[in-house]
Amino acid sequence: MLTIAEKINATIPSVKAIIEKRDEAALLELARSQSEAGADYLDVNVGTGSGGQQEEIESMRWAVELIQSAVETPLCIDSADPEVLQAGLGMRGGRPSLINATKGAPSSLERILPLAKEYDTPLVGLAMDEKGIPATVGERVNACAVIASACSSMGIGLDRIFFDPLVLPVSTDVSQGKVTLKTIEAVKSEFPQAKTVMAVSNVSFGLPRRHIFNTAFLHMALYAGLDGAIMNVADEKLMGAVRTAEAVLGRDRHCRKYAKYWRTRT
Repeated sequence: MLTIAEKINATIPSVKAIIEKRDEAALLELARSQSEAGADYLDVNVGTGSGGQQEEIESMRWAVELIQSAVETPLCIDSADPEVLQAGLGMRGGRPSLINATKGAPSSLERILPLAKEYDTPLVGLAMDEKGIPATVGERVNACAVIASACSSMGIGLDRIFFDPLVLPVSTDVSQGKVTLKTIEAVKSEFPQAKTVMAVSNVSFGLPRRHIFNTAFLHMALYAGLDGAIMNVADEKLMGAVRTAEAVLGRDRHCRKYAKYWRTRT
């Protein structure tokens, strides 16, 4: 399973401070620690919620340039603003990247899909439209279908799309975990060439012992067909859960990845 490290995200107060202060040492420590933990991608979101678009563009350029000077792990350029996405992708100089994200709304697709085409970069497609996150599995799959159709018209293959079924906290609606799992199953059935990805920790927001909840949810999602996760790669138990589930589901030939993971931690 593909792992996308979640910690370089300016919605986290400590990371917001790093971005605003241009704290190079702290940002590099975050990047290196997540890379060394085995992340396949490092998510980079510099949206602090303060300042204007130009400031966010400059922050993205600064962060991407600094991170890629120290680690070779591919970057997941994360923003709702196409101009910020382009700034990050432009700094990559052709290095492997992932766009996070577009949604099934014309205003988003018309501006973000050309970036995926120009930079030959896979992208995350959110199962939502201009009205927001749909309540039902069917509506979420319909939003994915809109994205798939738009990608096809631009010559972007389904194998370049990571559909995000979207994870909402079960603390506010206990049905949400099941809705996400059923959406994963439906997306994998409807678009077998595409991949799926989700932000694991969203499900446990507001609950105690979140790592236990996240681990259980991750196991279920992998069984449903999950291909990637935005997650805390420094959480040994959560990463161990990934290796365990892969072995149980037959995705790990001779359980080699499982054995290697735990051998290096004893």
